[in-house]
Amino acid sequence: MKTKTALSLIAAALGFCTLTVSAQNYPSRPVRFVVPFVAGGPTDIQGRMLGEKLAQRLGQQVLVDNRGGAGGNIGMEITAKAPPDGYTIVIATVGTWAVNPHLYKLPFDVVKDFAPIIQVSTSPGVLVVHPSVPAKSVKELVALARARPNELNYGSSGVGGFGHISGELFTLMTNTKMTHVPYKSSAPSMTDVMAGQIQVLFNNAIATVPFVQAKRVRALATTGAKRLAVLSDLPTIAEAGVPGYENSSWSAVAAPAGIPAPILGRLHKEFTGILADPDIQKRHADVGAQIIGGTPEQFHAYLKAEVDKFGKLVKSAGIKAASGG
Repeated sequence: MKTKTALSLIAAALGFCTLTVSAQNYPSRPVRFVVPFVAGGPTDIQGRMLGEKLAQRLGQQVLVDNRGGAGGNIGMEITAKAPPDGYTIVIATVGTWAVNPHLYKLPFDVVKDFAPIIQVSTSPGVLVVHPSVPAKSVKELVALARARPNELNYGSSGVGGFGHISGELFTLMTNTKMTHVPYKSSAPSMTDVMAGQIQVLFNNAIATVPFVQAKRVRALATTGAKRLAVLSDLPTIAEAGVPGYENSSWSAVAAPAGIPAPILGRLHKEFTGILADPDIQKRHADVGAQIIGGTPEQFHAYLKAEVDKFGKLVKSAGIKAASGG
C-alpha cells in the first residue's frame, strides 16, 4: 500500500511539474482563435481585432479559424472538444452562449465544458431597412407590418441569433408579423438588406454603423436601453414607440474546460491588457460597443444568469430551432 501511495504521489508531482513547465513555455506554437461564424460579421470583426493584439502580446501567431454554421454550434463544439492546453480558444456571442442551449440538443454544455476567460463587450443593435422601404420611423414600420402581415422579411445570423431574438421581441411587442430569414452569419444578411433582397434587419452595431454612416441602409432606431453616442440622433426602439423594448448583444472569450490555471491566468491577463488598449477602446466606441472585461468568475456567473433568462424568453416566445438544426 505504501508503494502504491508513493507511486501516486510521484505521478501527481510529475504531472504538476509537466503542467508548470508547459505553462512557463506557453505559447510555444500558434494559437487557434475560433470564430463560430463566417467571415465579415461582427464576431469575426471583433475576433480579428483582438487576435491581432493577442499575437503581439504572446509573441506567437494567432490564427483566426472561421467555423460558421448551426448558429455557432459547430465552432463551439470544436473548441469544447479541443485539448485544454491553451492553443484553442473561442469568441462567441449571447445567442451562441445563452440561447442555443434552449434550441438545440448540443453535444456540449456551455457552462461545464468551457473555461471562461473574459467577457469582451456589450453592444446594442441597430434596426435598419432597405432605402426603398416606405417607413422612415419605427411607428411607420409597425404600421406597414400590420398592413402587410408576413410580407416584410427580416434577416439574422440564424435561429436564436441576436437579430432573430430582436425581431421576435419586436413582433411580439408590436403585435405584428414579419417573416424571419435565417443566414449562416449576419454578414450575408447585411449584404442582402443593402441589395433589397430582404427589407428589415436587426443587427449588431459593430457591423452596422459603418453602413448606416455610408447611407447604404436607413437606420430607424437602436435596440439598447440608451442611445448610441456614435448615432446620437437615432432614438431607441423604446423611445420610438415600443415602450420597454431592449435587447443588446454581448461577446466573450473562453477555452476548453480543464485548461491549466497558469495558462488561463496568462490569457486573462493578456486579454485584460488588450481591452485596456486605447486603440481597442476607440475602435469599440466608434461603433457603439462598450468594453466589459472583468474576471473569469464574473463572466461565469453572468453566463449562468443569461442562460436562465433566455431559457424563459425562448419558451414564452415559442422560438424553435430550424428543422435539421
